[in-house]
Amino acid sequence: MKIGVVGANGFLGRHMVERFGREHDVVAICRREVDLSVELRLADLLEPERLEAAFAGLDVVINAAGNVSNEPEDAEWMWRVHCQGAENVLAAAKAAGVPRLVHMSSSGTIAVSESFDICMDEYSPRPLTLVQKWPYYRAKLLAEDLVLDAEGIQVYCLNPGLLLGPGDLAGGSTKAVRYFLEDRLDAAPSGEVAFVDVRDVAEAVLLVLKKGEPGRRYLLGSANWSFGEFYERLARISGKSALRFTMPRFTRQVLNVFPTFGREKGIGLGHKLSRVEVEVSSHNWALDARRAKDELGWRPRDPMETLTDTVIDLVHNAADRAMV
Repeated sequence: MKIGVVGANGFLGRHMVERFGREHDVVAICRREVDLSVELRLADLLEPERLEAAFAGLDVVINAAGNVSNEPEDAEWMWRVHCQGAENVLAAAKAAGVPRLVHMSSSGTIAVSESFDICMDEYSPRPLTLVQKWPYYRAKLLAEDLVLDAEGIQVYCLNPGLLLGPGDLAGGSTKAVRYFLEDRLDAAPSGEVAFVDVRDVAEAVLLVLKKGEPGRRYLLGSANWSFGEFYERLARISGKSALRFTMPRFTRQVLNVFPTFGREKGIGLGHKLSRVEVEVSSHNWALDARRAKDELGWRPRDPMETLTDTVIDLVHNAADRAMV
């Protein structure tokens, strides 16, 4: 297959390029020049004509592009990148005659709840009311619905949890680990986190192309832990001291009662998290990945291996920066 990866220079994109290149012909589709050792075609999500040209001759397009922000001031940008961008990718793929599209979404379009008594799967009610206040997740949910309703092209949707693993050059996806290593946390958030190894997500793309059902969503996750458990394990791996406190479960209710609390200066004692970071991490993000395992034969690696590799990579990168 000739596979085009939109956003090939990102955390997930680079891993997909490396994995796909072992078996297939890969084309990296990026906004700017990057060194990825594969064919590079320049195009922007918001330039449909250039996208169509970049998709010429491809058998599959993987849309893995887009920034992440849930800050209110970034709402318009999130809509443009994820909603308008997804619409442009879909239209360009159809115009270029590409038969299949894999849309990389987020578990946050399905698996997020205020209740801690459930673990969400693809049949769970869509959390539109809950995520409408978070620009990234709201945009991803709307974009996902848009592409899955498309006709004339086979569309698959993958919904990974928090991406961890080595190679996060921008440091965005792995910041929950980086904050701990940099002693920027006073307490563990009150919610639950679902995460997955970025390398296993790249593998899932190939599996969905072989065995997946067009028009379906597939949740991807290897562990569902409370943030307290998450940071306890990080402490064991890194040799750092464990966090002494966990935020109370009623943190979310406090934020609801005081809608401006922490908006300007953040929330915390010595180290501050943004209000949105605290709010998001006070929810339940646990997911059930049985559909991907049963239908695709997807098998994620041990989550402790993922955490260990993430820590090693971040410590190594920190040492390299210190030497510059």
